[in-house]
Amino acid sequence: MEYGFERLNAWQESRKLVIEVYKLLKKFPIEERYALCDQLRRAVISIPSNIAEGNGRMALKEQIHFFEIAYGSVMEVYCQLQIAVDLGYITGDEFNEVKKFCFSTSKLISGLRASKVAQLPQ
Repeated sequence: MEYGFERLNAWQESRKLVIEVYKLLKKFPIEERYALCDQLRRAVISIPSNIAEGNGRMALKEQIHFFEIAYGSVMEVYCQLQIAVDLGYITGDEFNEVKKFCFSTSKLISGLRASKVAQLPQ
């Protein structure tokens, strides 16, 4: 038995993004534990959480809203990881590896949102 959101490719891919970001966070300096690390954790966890919550909503507009929040969180994670490269916390290669998960997740969320928008009454 499973919930409907567990079958969504966007949710499955976002979980992979969470794992990759958590692996990178282990490389950050200790002084970032309560700053950039916490912000990245909150943002990356927000992605699958909002996909799941959106999928659980009955109203299409609510579903779309939560998928938009998830998409925004992907952008936040992507930006913060770029900053981590700038600060030397992760390498460009490490960033490029996790960037793939950001792109695939954002595309899947966009598709999910578009499918819900198409269902809205005209």
